[in-house]
Amino acid sequence: MPSLSSPPAATPAHAFVPETRFGLWFLSTATWRVHVLQRALNDLQRLAPDLPKGGAVLDIGTGLGHSIPELAERFRPSQIHALDPEPDFAERSAAMRQTVSPPVTLHHAHAEHIPLPDASVDLVLCHQTLHHIVDQQAALAEIFRVLKPGGHLLLAESTRAYIHSLAIRLLFRHPMHVQRSAPEFLAMLGEAGFEVKPEHISMPYLWWSRKDLGALEWMGFGVPKDREETLLNAVARKPL
Repeated sequence: MPSLSSPPAATPAHAFVPETRFGLWFLSTATWRVHVLQRALNDLQRLAPDLPKGGAVLDIGTGLGHSIPELAERFRPSQIHALDPEPDFAERSAAMRQTVSPPVTLHHAHAEHIPLPDASVDLVLCHQTLHHIVDQQAALAEIFRVLKPGGHLLLAESTRAYIHSLAIRLLFRHPMHVQRSAPEFLAMLGEAGFEVKPEHISMPYLWWSRKDLGALEWMGFGVPKDREETLLNAVARKPL
Protein backbone atom coordinates (compact mmCIF):
# COMPACT_ATOMS: atom_id res chain seq x y z
CA MET A 1 0.00 0.00 0.00
CA PRO A 2 1.35 3.45 -0.85
CA SER A 3 1.65 5.99 1.91
CA LEU A 4 -0.57 9.07 1.80
CA SER A 5 0.47 12.41 3.22
CA SER A 6 -1.85 14.66 5.19
CA PRO A 7 -4.54 16.80 3.51
CA PRO A 8 -3.33 19.89 1.66
CA ALA A 9 -2.23 22.97 3.50
CA ALA A 10 -4.74 25.78 3.55
CA THR A 11 -4.93 27.19 0.04
CA PRO A 12 -7.72 29.31 -1.47
CA ALA A 13 -10.28 27.23 -3.32
CA HIS A 14 -9.60 29.19 -6.50
CA ALA A 15 -5.86 28.41 -6.44
CA PHE A 16 -6.40 25.33 -8.61
CA VAL A 17 -9.08 24.95 -11.26
CA PRO A 18 -10.23 21.31 -11.52
CA GLU A 19 -11.10 19.56 -14.76
CA THR A 20 -14.56 19.22 -16.26
CA ARG A 21 -16.21 15.81 -16.62
CA PHE A 22 -15.15 15.79 -20.24
CA GLY A 23 -11.62 16.64 -19.19
CA LEU A 24 -11.51 13.77 -16.71
CA TRP A 25 -12.79 11.41 -19.39
CA PHE A 26 -10.19 12.67 -21.87
CA LEU A 27 -7.41 11.98 -19.36
CA SER A 28 -8.43 8.31 -19.44
CA THR A 29 -8.15 7.95 -23.22
CA ALA A 30 -5.39 6.50 -25.37
CA THR A 31 -5.21 9.86 -27.16
CA TRP A 32 -4.08 11.47 -23.91
CA ARG A 33 -1.61 8.73 -23.03
CA VAL A 34 -0.02 8.38 -26.46
CA HIS A 35 -0.35 11.74 -28.21
CA VAL A 36 -0.06 14.01 -25.18
CA LEU A 37 1.80 12.37 -22.27
CA GLN A 38 4.12 9.95 -24.07
CA ARG A 39 4.78 12.41 -26.90
CA ALA A 40 5.83 15.08 -24.39
CA LEU A 41 8.07 12.70 -22.44
CA ASN A 42 9.70 11.48 -25.64
CA ASP A 43 10.43 15.08 -26.61
CA LEU A 44 11.76 16.00 -23.17
CA GLN A 45 14.13 13.01 -23.20
CA ARG A 46 15.23 13.96 -26.70
CA LEU A 47 16.07 17.46 -25.44
CA ALA A 48 18.13 16.09 -22.54
CA PRO A 49 19.09 12.47 -23.26
CA ASP A 50 21.57 12.27 -20.38
CA LEU A 51 19.15 12.95 -17.53
CA PRO A 52 20.30 10.94 -14.49
CA LYS A 53 18.33 7.90 -13.42
CA GLY A 54 17.74 6.19 -10.11
CA GLY A 55 16.90 9.13 -7.85
CA ALA A 56 13.73 10.43 -6.22
CA VAL A 57 11.09 11.70 -8.65
CA LEU A 58 8.15 14.03 -7.98
CA ASP A 59 5.10 14.08 -10.25
CA ILE A 60 3.07 17.30 -10.02
CA GLY A 61 -0.62 16.80 -10.83
CA THR A 62 -0.70 13.00 -10.92
CA GLY A 63 -4.41 12.75 -11.65
CA LEU A 64 -5.27 9.27 -12.96
CA GLY A 65 -1.65 8.21 -12.56
CA HIS A 66 -0.69 7.51 -16.18
CA SER A 67 2.62 9.30 -15.63
CA ILE A 68 3.64 6.91 -12.84
CA PRO A 69 4.54 3.86 -15.00
CA GLU A 70 6.10 6.18 -17.58
CA LEU A 71 8.39 7.71 -14.95
CA ALA A 72 9.20 4.29 -13.50
CA GLU A 73 10.19 2.86 -16.89
CA ARG A 74 12.05 5.87 -18.23
CA PHE A 75 14.00 7.00 -15.14
CA ARG A 76 14.11 3.90 -12.88
CA PRO A 77 13.61 6.01 -9.75
CA SER A 78 14.26 4.79 -6.23
CA GLN A 79 11.15 6.63 -5.04
CA ILE A 80 8.15 8.29 -6.72
CA HIS A 81 6.26 11.12 -5.04
CA ALA A 82 2.83 11.69 -6.59
CA LEU A 83 1.12 15.00 -5.78
CA ASP A 84 -2.43 16.11 -6.57
CA PRO A 85 -4.98 18.38 -4.82
CA GLU A 86 -8.02 16.30 -5.80
CA PRO A 87 -9.29 14.35 -2.75
CA ASP A 88 -10.01 11.17 -4.71
CA PHE A 89 -6.76 10.97 -6.67
CA ALA A 90 -5.52 8.05 -4.53
CA GLU A 91 -8.44 5.97 -5.77
CA ARG A 92 -8.17 7.26 -9.33
CA SER A 93 -4.46 6.45 -9.63
CA ALA A 94 -4.55 3.07 -7.85
CA ALA A 95 -4.48 0.95 -11.02
CA MET A 96 -1.43 2.73 -12.42
CA ARG A 97 0.48 2.58 -9.12
CA GLN A 98 0.08 -1.18 -8.96
CA THR A 99 2.07 -1.58 -12.18
CA VAL A 100 5.36 -0.21 -10.83
CA SER A 101 8.01 -1.52 -8.44
CA PRO A 102 9.43 1.70 -6.90
CA PRO A 103 7.60 2.81 -3.75
CA VAL A 104 5.00 5.49 -4.46
CA THR A 105 4.15 8.10 -1.84
CA LEU A 106 0.93 10.01 -2.42
CA HIS A 107 0.71 13.65 -1.40
CA HIS A 108 -2.78 15.14 -1.24
CA ALA A 109 -1.49 18.69 -1.61
CA HIS A 110 -1.27 21.78 -3.78
CA ALA A 111 1.86 22.51 -5.79
CA GLU A 112 2.18 25.81 -3.94
CA HIS A 113 2.69 23.84 -0.69
CA ILE A 114 4.68 20.69 -1.47
CA PRO A 115 5.02 18.59 1.73
CA LEU A 116 8.64 17.58 1.11
CA PRO A 117 11.93 18.80 2.61
CA ASP A 118 14.26 21.19 0.84
CA ALA A 119 16.54 19.59 -1.77
CA SER A 120 14.90 16.16 -1.46
CA VAL A 121 14.12 15.14 -5.07
CA ASP A 122 16.26 14.71 -8.16
CA LEU A 123 13.65 15.12 -10.89
CA VAL A 124 10.24 16.81 -11.13
CA LEU A 125 7.68 16.24 -13.85
CA CYS A 126 5.08 18.98 -14.31
CA HIS A 127 3.08 17.83 -17.31
CA GLN A 128 0.07 19.88 -18.44
CA THR A 129 -0.53 21.03 -14.85
CA LEU A 130 0.83 24.55 -14.41
CA HIS A 131 -1.92 26.12 -16.51
CA HIS A 132 -4.49 24.85 -13.97
CA ILE A 133 -2.74 26.73 -11.13
CA VAL A 134 -3.47 30.37 -10.38
CA ASP A 135 -0.26 31.21 -8.48
CA GLN A 136 2.18 29.65 -10.91
CA GLN A 137 5.15 31.55 -9.48
CA ALA A 138 4.52 30.04 -6.04
CA ALA A 139 4.32 26.55 -7.54
CA LEU A 140 7.62 27.01 -9.38
CA ALA A 141 9.24 28.37 -6.21
CA GLU A 142 8.18 25.23 -4.37
CA ILE A 143 9.46 22.98 -7.14
CA PHE A 144 12.77 24.85 -7.04
CA ARG A 145 12.91 24.44 -3.26
CA VAL A 146 12.40 20.67 -3.20
CA LEU A 147 14.80 19.98 -6.07
CA LYS A 148 18.37 19.10 -5.21
CA PRO A 149 21.06 21.39 -6.67
CA GLY A 150 21.65 20.10 -10.17
CA GLY A 151 18.19 18.54 -10.27
CA HIS A 152 15.87 18.94 -13.23
CA LEU A 153 12.31 20.05 -13.89
CA LEU A 154 10.62 18.53 -16.92
CA LEU A 155 7.95 21.03 -17.94
CA ALA A 156 5.35 20.35 -20.63
CA GLU A 157 2.74 23.07 -20.98
CA SER A 158 -0.06 24.37 -23.16
CA THR A 159 0.22 28.06 -23.90
CA ARG A 160 -2.33 30.86 -23.88
CA ALA A 161 -2.99 30.47 -27.62
CA TYR A 162 -4.22 26.92 -27.04
CA ILE A 163 -6.01 27.40 -23.72
CA HIS A 164 -7.90 30.43 -25.08
CA SER A 165 -9.09 28.59 -28.21
CA LEU A 166 -12.84 28.08 -28.52
CA ALA A 167 -12.84 24.28 -28.30
CA ILE A 168 -10.77 24.28 -25.12
CA ARG A 169 -12.94 26.97 -23.55
CA LEU A 170 -16.05 24.88 -24.24
CA LEU A 171 -14.76 21.47 -23.14
CA PHE A 172 -12.25 22.18 -20.37
CA ARG A 173 -11.86 24.51 -17.40
CA HIS A 174 -8.86 26.74 -16.63
CA PRO A 175 -8.03 30.01 -14.84
CA MET A 176 -8.07 32.07 -18.02
CA HIS A 177 -6.51 35.23 -16.57
CA VAL A 178 -3.16 33.58 -15.76
CA GLN A 179 -2.44 31.83 -19.05
CA ARG A 180 0.93 32.60 -20.64
CA SER A 181 2.74 32.46 -23.96
CA ALA A 182 5.76 30.21 -24.39
CA PRO A 183 8.23 33.12 -23.92
CA GLU A 184 6.37 34.17 -20.78
CA PHE A 185 6.60 30.65 -19.33
CA LEU A 186 10.33 30.61 -20.04
CA ALA A 187 10.78 34.01 -18.42
CA MET A 188 8.94 32.77 -15.34
CA LEU A 189 11.29 29.78 -15.11
CA GLY A 190 14.26 32.13 -15.14
CA GLU A 191 12.71 34.35 -12.49
CA ALA A 192 12.25 31.27 -10.29
CA GLY A 193 16.00 30.60 -10.50
CA PHE A 194 16.08 27.84 -13.10
CA GLU A 195 18.59 27.54 -15.90
CA VAL A 196 17.10 26.69 -19.31
CA LYS A 197 19.45 26.31 -22.26
CA PRO A 198 18.11 27.00 -25.77
CA GLU A 199 18.82 23.42 -26.80
CA HIS A 200 16.59 22.23 -23.95
CA ILE A 201 13.50 24.01 -25.32
CA SER A 202 10.96 22.68 -27.80
CA MET A 203 7.72 24.20 -29.10
CA PRO A 204 5.99 21.39 -30.99
CA TYR A 205 2.99 22.39 -33.08
CA LEU A 206 1.07 19.15 -32.66
CA TRP A 207 -2.16 18.49 -34.53
CA TRP A 208 -4.34 18.32 -31.43
CA SER A 209 -3.17 21.78 -30.29
CA ARG A 210 -4.29 23.54 -33.49
CA LYS A 211 -7.66 25.16 -34.09
CA ASP A 212 -8.16 23.01 -37.21
CA LEU A 213 -6.81 19.81 -35.54
CA GLY A 214 -4.24 19.55 -38.32
CA ALA A 215 -6.78 19.52 -41.16
CA LEU A 216 -5.03 22.19 -43.25
CA GLU A 217 -1.71 20.37 -43.11
CA TRP A 218 -3.45 17.09 -43.97
CA MET A 219 -4.95 18.77 -47.06
CA GLY A 220 -1.49 19.90 -48.16
CA PHE A 221 -1.49 23.53 -47.06
CA GLY A 222 1.45 23.08 -44.71
CA VAL A 223 2.04 24.56 -41.28
CA PRO A 224 1.86 28.36 -40.86
CA LYS A 225 5.24 29.87 -40.09
CA ASP A 226 3.79 33.02 -38.55
CA ARG A 227 1.94 31.70 -35.51
CA GLU A 228 1.74 31.91 -31.75
CA GLU A 229 3.09 28.66 -30.33
CA THR A 230 0.58 26.38 -28.65
CA LEU A 231 2.89 24.08 -26.67
CA LEU A 232 6.12 24.32 -24.72
CA ASN A 233 8.45 21.56 -23.57
CA ALA A 234 11.47 22.56 -21.52
CA VAL A 235 14.10 20.88 -19.37
CA ALA A 236 15.05 23.31 -16.61
CA ARG A 237 17.91 22.83 -14.15
CA LYS A 238 18.41 24.05 -10.60
CA PRO A 239 21.96 25.43 -10.46
CA LEU A 240 24.57 23.71 -8.31
